[in-house]
Amino acid sequence: MMPMLNNRNKITGESYDQALLWVTLILLAFGMVMVYSSSISWAEGKSITHHQASYYLVRHAGFLIVALFVAGVAFQVPTRIWQKYATPLFLIGFCMLILVLVPGIGHKVLGSRRWIKLVLFQIQPSEIMKFLAAVYVADYTIRKAALMHSFKQGFLPMLGMMLIVGLLLLLEPDFGAFVVIASISIAILWLGGINLRIFGGLLVLLVIGFIILIMTSQYRIQRIVGYMDPWADPFGKGYQLTHALIAFGRGEWLGVGLGGSVEKLMYLPEAHTDFLLAVIAEELGFLGVATLVGLFAWIVVRSFKIGKESVSNEQYFSALLAQGIGVWIGVQSIINMGVNMGLLPTKGLTLPLLSFGGTGIVANCVAMAVLLRIDWENKRLFKGIQV
Repeated sequence: MMPMLNNRNKITGESYDQALLWVTLILLAFGMVMVYSSSISWAEGKSITHHQASYYLVRHAGFLIVALFVAGVAFQVPTRIWQKYATPLFLIGFCMLILVLVPGIGHKVLGSRRWIKLVLFQIQPSEIMKFLAAVYVADYTIRKAALMHSFKQGFLPMLGMMLIVGLLLLLEPDFGAFVVIASISIAILWLGGINLRIFGGLLVLLVIGFIILIMTSQYRIQRIVGYMDPWADPFGKGYQLTHALIAFGRGEWLGVGLGGSVEKLMYLPEAHTDFLLAVIAEELGFLGVATLVGLFAWIVVRSFKIGKESVSNEQYFSALLAQGIGVWIGVQSIINMGVNMGLLPTKGLTLPLLSFGGTGIVANCVAMAVLLRIDWENKRLFKGIQV
């Protein structure tokens, strides 16, 4: 994840956050184990996988190799470079969101057009946009710091841009990505000192907007109905949630053992992606889920501490970017876990660093590499060394 730099900038055990690196690697390794465990039956039963039990394991391992390589490259990029090219990078992500909607370029799966299919692989622009949004909003907040109390000059341009991005995501549709990107943007603006009256008004508008989006979409209404009482229609609207709850119930305190899940045997849809946590709960029980929650909580807390250290070094862009990454990991984890536990309506969001998915894993690893880079720069600045 972090290749050696030149001798002058040589990385040592004291120069980067070893705990953060190890937690990230543990989650990635654990995710690979659980993706394999949860996908065996699905892979064996589908002709598209050539009935190979290790089909998803091999693909996920390939994604991880690419992700770690890209993360290693990202770690070597100084934070100031991300800030310098924040706007061009955001525009590239914006263009990708447009391209994914173009027939013949965008690839449609299960009614959603979220992927751009290339020769050897396909990419999901919305996953890339989560990282690029964090970079762009952090840069925007720093550039407009003196105007953050102005609705017209400070807030309105950002609101307009995010509404356009949100519209593109809803056309795919990818409501989950929209919620995550909106959360990242709002959090960074708040941390960057936006006027509290504007911030409060924005929250009210968002709540109203989300209600309108739900009420004007039949399939979202069906998801809400299924969430409110999944057992009323266990073979229809409540199918996914009822089987996820059964998995949690079977797991009890210590689980049925690794590989022993029954729900993954073609009962629970998307067991290796959106509902991976349900399989973890069934096989490793409350203890496994609680440990996972603790690790994600630790990453979020650590990201905010790294951001605070950046503020001490007067590296305000780095501070907002680090905290934005923490918000991203935290919000997406909470939504995924809430859906799996029946605390939130069903939504197609993966569990960061664990679930099967190429672009998502790459984006998550790049984000963690950038977080490690920010911490590495903080340590050098504390010692009076320029980065």
